Amino acid sequence: MRVPTGQPPTGQPEGAEPIPAATVVVLRDGPDGLETLLLRRDSRLAFAGGMWVFPGGRIDTVDHDPPGTGDLTDAARRAAVREAREEAGIELDPASLVWFSHWTPPAITPKRFATWFFVAPAPRPDAEIVVDDGEIRGFAWMTPRDALARRNASEIELAPPTWITLEHLAVHPSVEVALQALGSRPPEHFETRFAPVDGGAVALYHGDAGYEDLDPRRPGPRHRLWMLDDGWRYERHP
Repeated sequence: MRVPTGQPPTGQPEGAEPIPAATVVVLRDGPDGLETLLLRRDSRLAFAGGMWVFPGGRIDTVDHDPPGTGDLTDAARRAAVREAREEAGIELDPASLVWFSHWTPPAITPKRFATWFFVAPAPRPDAEIVVDDGEIRGFAWMTPRDALARRNASEIELAPPTWITLEHLAVHPSVEVALQALGSRPPEHFETRFAPVDGGAVALYHGDAGYEDLDPRRPGPRHRLWMLDDGWRYERHP
């Protein structure tokens, strides 16, 4: 993976305020355990083209109540429900959404979205998924471990927040357990910082010994995603 360096060629100026956005991780119980809905974005899209993502998008004026005002987290919840409807054709109960993380990309990212991540149960295990075959080209229900393995086999593309979210979900055997676990702790805030390493790049997060000075060699606690040519690997320990 190429590490972003220098001035972004297009999009927002470096250091611009990120655009508020929302994502919802839709879960169901499948024959092999917990499954999540992933959507494949059209490869021609400038942002995350070709990647497999959770339903989501920017927070619009219509998501505020009243329009243009109110709590941004409430607006994010409504945006997540709206995006699930628009991108996957499913209707989620806003009250069922659990806010469990928030992601902010580096300042040098060409187009930055500060994103609320919610998790929610599918309305039914057999809920029909409908995509527009435009912005969204396909969908699949995958177990988290299967999605991670498919990324490392170069079968699908994932973004770092998607990978780490799947890592967190992979330890839970069912939707009920996942919702209870994620809802029992405060939402975690991630601000990604990239550093080059031999064979690829590493994404550093809060608590990592190398986070402040972007030195992945610094000894100490680890909270990082290794994005290497031979595979990705999440590492987190005191």
